[in-house]
Amino acid sequence: MGVQFIPLKYVPNSLLWQGDDLVSWTGGGRRWEPDGTQREAEFYWSFPFDAVRASASGAYIAVYQERGTKGAVLEGKRVVRELNRSFSHATSFDYPLALGRLGDGREVVVHCPEEYNLLQIEDAGSGERLTAGEREPVDVFHSRLSLSPDGRHLLSIGWAWQPFGTAQVFDTALALSDPATLDGEGVLPGSMVMGGEVAAGCWLDADRLVLATGSEEWYEPEEEPDALATRHLGVWSVSERRWLHRSAVPDAEPGVLLLPRGDQVVTLHGHPRLLDVVTGRVLAQWPDVAVTAKSLCYGNKNNPTPVAALHPDGSRLAVVQAEGIAVITLP
Repeated sequence: MGVQFIPLKYVPNSLLWQGDDLVSWTGGGRRWEPDGTQREAEFYWSFPFDAVRASASGAYIAVYQERGTKGAVLEGKRVVRELNRSFSHATSFDYPLALGRLGDGREVVVHCPEEYNLLQIEDAGSGERLTAGEREPVDVFHSRLSLSPDGRHLLSIGWAWQPFGTAQVFDTALALSDPATLDGEGVLPGSMVMGGEVAAGCWLDADRLVLATGSEEWYEPEEEPDALATRHLGVWSVSERRWLHRSAVPDAEPGVLLLPRGDQVVTLHGHPRLLDVVTGRVLAQWPDVAVTAKSLCYGNKNNPTPVAALHPDGSRLAVVQAEGIAVITLP
């Protein structure tokens, strides 16, 4: 479980793996080889963009302002198109944006281009809107979007007034035929996620997702015993519509970022931890690798999301530090 440190004069504000190289597509553009050798990236975007998403296929990259309104979709060196989101509270919650591939093979962008609560699915290359139609969205601020590996479902880790962090899951295949299904509760019952405030979530596979809650409570346990309680890690099956596992994680705030690794997740809050999703047990942690302690996707304090990237094979975790990049070899 060694840690390699790559010292840098200018640290990146975004990070992706390309093969065994690390690449920053924003903030000046750099590429680092496994031995730490730095090279200029072939193409990059600078200010005002400070965050990046990549499609699973690698065909498209999106750069954007995490707490702003602007973004752009890139295909190689080509700018495919610009992105925009509503200015409403844009400086107070993270940009809702996902790239991925639907079950029929189409590469898509999922975002909220007009209203904070109005999800749209668009063809990544052409910009064709696939969910056009009459819409009446509920009053939820969508944020931190992610598509399941098969593209069949969409996860939103967002929030609603008072405020309180929550999660929703939508069927993308159904949304293509009936866009209004993106406006309701979705396929994850709201009562299941209104015990503790949802801080983070990610897909483990095409059927299972994992959610993590913080210390704020909505329902008390006796009011809704099936809800995910405070300071818990829960694994939900979309097909079975139930919690497969719910485990207390009393000693580890989840932060906003969960990265999946088989039946484990990497969580980043203060420092990286590796958690077992079945038991919630901390399998390993690296207290000497400091990361931002960001608890929720919303808040007036603009606390940037930790900049980290998990290698596609799950073997290494790269985490941006104050003076460089720590590359952790995971157990």
